[in-house]
Amino acid sequence: MEKSGKHYKQLNAEERATIMLMKREGSGLREIGRFLKRSPSTISNEIARDLGCESGYVASLAGEQARRLRIKPRRPLKLVEGNPLFEVVKEHLKKKWSPEQIAGTLKSMYPDQPSQRVSHETIYHTLYAMPRGELRRELIASLRWSRDKRRSKTRAPDGRGHIAEMQSIHLRPPEVADRLIAGHWEADMIKGAMNRSSVGTLVERTTLLVVLAKMADGTAQSALDGFSEALSAIPPELRKTFTYDQGREMSKHVQLTERTGMAVYFCDPHSPWQRGLNENTNGLLRQYLPKGVDLSTYTQEQLDEIAWSLNTRPRKSLGFRTPVAVYNELLLNMEFAKFATKH
Repeated sequence: MEKSGKHYKQLNAEERATIMLMKREGSGLREIGRFLKRSPSTISNEIARDLGCESGYVASLAGEQARRLRIKPRRPLKLVEGNPLFEVVKEHLKKKWSPEQIAGTLKSMYPDQPSQRVSHETIYHTLYAMPRGELRRELIASLRWSRDKRRSKTRAPDGRGHIAEMQSIHLRPPEVADRLIAGHWEADMIKGAMNRSSVGTLVERTTLLVVLAKMADGTAQSALDGFSEALSAIPPELRKTFTYDQGREMSKHVQLTERTGMAVYFCDPHSPWQRGLNENTNGLLRQYLPKGVDLSTYTQEQLDEIAWSLNTRPRKSLGFRTPVAVYNELLLNMEFAKFATKH
């Protein structure tokens, strides 16, 4: 079989017979190829067919094998609308799980049953290959959309002003980067319509636990009150550091340290990758809190439900365990350690 433009041209019976005869006469691959105006690789691949014949290449057997291969039925599709596996995938997509999270969870649940598993590439391909309709729109809408283009790192200097007494992220303890010790948090504010409403977002670097904080507005006082209240529910042992960008809403960071006991560190200007986990979390949250909506209409209870939805999704970096499972295990280990110390 040889490629011609975008099409593949199969060898015909006469060409196979010529190959067989010239090979018996001792002709080489290039000589046969030149005679048939085919590439040497095509001749080589044809002769290399395993025909089960001790006498070597036989044209009639090669032609019969080629015909069988052309009519050989394709492997049935694993993910077809309506089959049990599709229904499982569909239900998890409606819970806003990503295809990778679904695939990883199925793999861990059915390690020895390939028929019960599916790759995330297959999920994506199936969704976009579905006929247009309500189900296709619903499932694709469940996926996380691409972000806006990243801003240029060479844009004009930040005009927000300097925050007094701020500590650079470069002074942060090295243990934070390793993500082996819990208690280090990344934080941000996501804005609502016209930047008039805000929700505080926090993510713990080791467990990936997400905490959302209702804010009265986007001012520094609201940031102080909202983050302080949200962090008050976290055990003191898990309140070590707090990393933020250089937004003016964090100008009361000294008071935040006084209220929570956490050291506050600031990223370099225009460096969102220094809070990569939080940036990723904010992207996930836009599935629940779209841009352009009034975030002040959400109650703390509703924000807690959204956080719970994220915290019960399996995460690849956690071995497809959920943040809430890892966090709860951490709390249990802490309680056990305290008990052991007392006794």
